[in-house]
Amino acid sequence: MDFDRLRAEIVTQTELLTAGIAGADLRAPVPSCPGWTLGMLLRHIGGGHRWAEEIVRTRSLEYLPDDQLRELHGDDAGEVPTQWLLAGAHRLSETLRDAGPDAPTWGPFDFNRSEFLARRFAHETVVHRADACLAAGVEFTVAEDVAAASLDEWMELDVLPQHFEIDPRKRELLGPGRTIALQAPEASWFVDLTGDVIRWRRGPADAAVTVRGSLTDLLLLVYRRRPVEGLAVTGDASLLAFWLDHVAFG
Repeated sequence: MDFDRLRAEIVTQTELLTAGIAGADLRAPVPSCPGWTLGMLLRHIGGGHRWAEEIVRTRSLEYLPDDQLRELHGDDAGEVPTQWLLAGAHRLSETLRDAGPDAPTWGPFDFNRSEFLARRFAHETVVHRADACLAAGVEFTVAEDVAAASLDEWMELDVLPQHFEIDPRKRELLGPGRTIALQAPEASWFVDLTGDVIRWRRGPADAAVTVRGSLTDLLLLVYRRRPVEGLAVTGDASLLAFWLDHVAFG
């Protein structure tokens, strides 16, 4: 997805989130975020939008304090803060529009342009919308192109070799014969763990283990928002479980 679609998707996903959980109990636990209530999750989402907006608006090249997405406790007795969430999403999208995709900003590793924050918070909002739906007990669905783009971003970030320095345990994934395929009717991905770094590509391929499902199911699987059970797995299921155990992100 291009820059304008990404920044627009921040608003779209927030609109879908607030509409989907209208009337939900903010005290409900979030199964995919242990220890969090729905209210805490929503404060995290809205705080994240405002934090990213400040980085883009000020063109900060430094990591700004992110207390607003870390300090999550608050009053969960009220209603879903729809207008507050939508205001933060619109503000971030508009600030990104004004900056354009190439504005220099802080970002992790070498992602030091505003386009990264547009992409990251579009997909961040998608996944946290799934969390909110789980907490509210409502169905989560996502457009096919959005789900595919979210999976592409996850793959790109997960294979960064810097992760080996941050978490040496991740190097345990590498080994001969270790390949994984994710297949949906509309798109597929291939993960190669056989070299000295992790590699991935789009497209079908034979693999040591293949998991098949809808794009939504595959997205929730790699983000560990749903279990493997219920998906079609062929080949070395233990490799799939080992991989999922080592790729926590988001």
